[in-house]
Amino acid sequence: QVQLVESGGGLVQVGGSLRLSCAASGRTFSSSVMGWFRQAPGKERAFVAAITWSSGSTLYADSVKGRFTVSRDNAKNTVYLQMNSLKPEDTAVYYCAVGQGQSLGSYYQKTYAYDYWGQGTQVTVSS
Repeated sequence: QVQLVESGGGLVQVGGSLRLSCAASGRTFSSSVMGWFRQAPGKERAFVAAITWSSGSTLYADSVKGRFTVSRDNAKNTVYLQMNSLKPEDTAVYYCAVGQGQSLGSYYQKTYAYDYWGQGTQVTVSS
C-alpha cells in the first residue's frame, strides 16, 4: 500500500523559508512523478511543482518559479519542496502526490494525474 507522509509545515514570516518533506513507501517509485499541490481555504487544489523520480526533471507553477525548488533523494524515497521568499498568498495546506510517468508535461499539473496523496501539511505565512 502506497503511503505518502508530508512534514515540515509551520508558521513563517513573509520573506522566510520552509522545507517540506514527503516520505514515500509501499512500492518502487522509479517510474513515477511526484507532485506538490496546495489548497487555500475556499479555493481549489492547485499545482505547485513536480519532479520525476528517474531523471529529476522538474516543472513549476508560474507563481512559485524562482522561489521554490523541488528535489528528491532516491535512497530515502523522499521528495522535498524548498520554499523561499514566502508570501502571504503561499498560505495553504500543501499535499504531495504520486503518479505514473517518466517525463513531465502539462498533464502533471492536474490532480487527476496522481493516484495517491498525502494527508497534507499546513503552511502559514504571516505578515
